[in-house]
Amino acid sequence: MLTDVTASESYFRRIELGAVRAAEWLQDLVFPPSCSHCGRVDFRFCPACLYELEHVPIAVSQLRVESLDALCATGGHRGLLQSAVQAFKYDGARELAMPLAGRLVKALRILKLPIDAIVPVPLFADRLAERGYNQSELLCQQMVLKTGIPARPNVLKRIRETSQQALLSEEERRKNVRDAFAASADANGLSVLIVDDVATSGSTLRECAKALRKQGAGHIYGIAVSHSLSSDWFPQEEDDEYQHSWRWDQNI
Repeated sequence: MLTDVTASESYFRRIELGAVRAAEWLQDLVFPPSCSHCGRVDFRFCPACLYELEHVPIAVSQLRVESLDALCATGGHRGLLQSAVQAFKYDGARELAMPLAGRLVKALRILKLPIDAIVPVPLFADRLAERGYNQSELLCQQMVLKTGIPARPNVLKRIRETSQQALLSEEERRKNVRDAFAASADANGLSVLIVDDVATSGSTLRECAKALRKQGAGHIYGIAVSHSLSSDWFPQEEDDEYQHSWRWDQNI
């Protein structure tokens, strides 16, 4: 069972996050950032690339993953979308939360999933302090504003540190995140959407779903901004019978 973060822990975490932001400011002062896509100086993601990003088509793809009723993404991890996700995740471009969350919301309107709560993939405390923010939680905050569906970040917790999935093979990914998450009893009966930035093999989202199922969650779906270019991912229209097996007539 998860316990509430104590007041002292919350206080020291705010100090850590403030120190990270101060360090980022000093770094930008000495070494000005450049756009992750085109290289334009003084922008982590420049206005011209942001305009282009807003016109990248939504191409909903799916991956069958154990413990998830469905896992989908809004496009392949390449080109402008890849640059945006990487800038958002690694370069501190928090402003990209709004357009990237907009893609997720558009995908949800296509899929029409019955969702009670939106849950971000949690970061371990040390990684959160190092990065200064949880990119999945920022996406959820924007999705709440656009859909009215409540976010429940405290329902899921990462209980041990893991290596970066991007650096590992598929088998290593599975082992890396195995039993790395725990859910609270508040998940019982909820229809949950787990939100992440990138999905490759689905290992992280599968482990999140397993933790939620142990606490009695109902339907569990996963969604990511982008997905790997593996042939295991298939476009929505290629398997219409499967698609309709988890589609309901509910507007989001």
